[in-house]
Parts: sequence; C-alpha cells; structure tokens
Amino acid sequence: MLPDRIFSTFQTASQGLAVQREKISVASRNIANAGTSAPSGSPDAYRPKTVQTTAPSRDNFRQLLLESVGNVNRNNPTQFNNAGDKIGGLGPEFRVTEEDKFRMEYDPNHPDADENGMVRYPDIDMIREMTRMMSATRLYEANLSAIEAEKEIIKRSLEI
Repeated sequence: MLPDRIFSTFQTASQGLAVQREKISVASRNIANAGTSAPSGSPDAYRPKTVQTTAPSRDNFRQLLLESVGNVNRNNPTQFNNAGDKIGGLGPEFRVTEEDKFRMEYDPNHPDADENGMVRYPDIDMIREMTRMMSATRLYEANLSAIEAEKEIIKRSLEI
C-alpha cells in the first residue's frame, strides 16, 4: 500500500533510534557498574555489556526491490498494494552481549577479596564508554534529522 512506502523511512529511522537508545543505555549501565565488585566465582558479578549491530541483509533489500519493481503496472491503479506490506525491516538489527572481562585489584580489607586479597571488578574502560555514548547520541540525532526531513518532504508534497 502506498502509505507503507511513504512511511518506510520512518520505520528504518526508528530502528536506528532503537539501536542508538540501546547503546546509550548499555554504556550508562557499564559506567554505573564500573566500580561494583562481587566475590570470586559469584554469579551476581556485573559483566560488561556491548551492543552488537548487524546491517540488514542485502538479500532482503534485493528481494524487496525486485518485488516492488516487478509489481509496478502503469495500467493498474492498485499497483502499490502488492509489495507495500513488506516494506520495513531494512534498518540495523542489534543484540546485547555480555563479556567475561574482569580486572583484579589488590585490596585485602575489601569484603569481596579472595584469599590472596584480590578483588574482582568489571573491566570497563570509562573513556571508551563515554566515547560510545557520545557517538550514539550523535547518531540518534542524525536519525531524528532524517525523520524531520522526511516529514518536511511529505508536508511539501501535500502542498503541491
């Protein structure tokens, strides 16, 4: 359907917004838990998290394009109804993964210290996390700009 085609930009940008929102959230949680400790071997230890993103499959795009072009028929007024419901899903996909990376610090008086006086902390690089957060914020803003541009295009096309 034609409205699905018009709003496909919004769907793709919203997927991008979701990815960047999750990256900001993960970086915030990592920063907040950088100084948390747990006894050695404890399942309650905070594990640093990362967001793994994957680009949409080229096959999905190719299939969507071929269906869209193949269904265009200048004599048929319902030409956009066949492929329109498959628009979307062309944005990035993501998943949050945990890493078993820890750093050990010597502090024999700490309640979570092992028999050698070593305390296990999540191995979180604050500079890297802040950089990830700033990058995700900028990309979030870029997706918002894409949405605003698409809204302006639709608005101007309705004025014609």
